[in-house]
Order: sequence, then structure tokens, then C-alpha cells
Amino acid sequence: MTFQESIKTCFSKYVTWKGRASRSEFWFFVLFFFGGVIVSSVIDRALGTGSANGVGIVYAIFVLATFLPYLAVLVRRLHDTGRSGWWYWIALIPLVGVILLIVWFAAKGTTGSNEYGEDPLGGELAAAFS
Repeated sequence: MTFQESIKTCFSKYVTWKGRASRSEFWFFVLFFFGGVIVSSVIDRALGTGSANGVGIVYAIFVLATFLPYLAVLVRRLHDTGRSGWWYWIALIPLVGVILLIVWFAAKGTTGSNEYGEDPLGGELAAAFS
């Protein structure tokens, strides 16, 4: 999945909590999200609408527009690894929780269908070429 396809997919599945997301879909959207946060902060500073730390109206609009798709793709990525979306709450454990989530997000998803849906990479055909 390309960067643009990932953004389109995540916005078309704005609050879709069911299904699975491939690693490329997830990581490209994370790149888009954090890149957008940086760019919106810079714009706020340039326009003078932001505070000293760069948070302003453009930043707030961007974060509000992308927060739910970000959470949805995060949950779908956990589904791809065979875990419930509720595992996201492990991030509340300082340091260890965030490291564990990053490892899960970077791990290869389950091959073939699982309890959360079909393989986003094509199932058994993808397993033959990996």
C-alpha cells in the first residue's frame, strides 16, 4: 500500500473499528499524522495563531480531523496481529506499555483470516510470497 492509498483508506474508514490494517497502512498514516502535527504547528507559529509551544487553531483543527481515523487504524492494526483493540490501553503503563505496542505494531500480522476479518494482504497468496 502506498502513502496516498493509506491516507485515502484511513479516511474512508473514518471510524471503522472492525477489520484489519496492514503494517504499511498503519505506519504511513502515523507518518501522515505526525507530519501534519509538525506542519500545522509551524503554520500556527507563522500566522501568530499559536501559543509559545506551537499549539493553535490550525493544529487543533488538524488533530480533531485526524484523531478518530488514527485511533481506528490503530485498533485495526491490533486486530491484524490477532489482538483486541482494547489492548491499546496498555499504553497507560509507563514506558513498558508503549514499547510493547510499538513491537506489536511492527510485527507481521496473522496470515490468512482471523477472528477480526480477512488478511489485508490477501491471505494465503501473500503467505506463498513472504
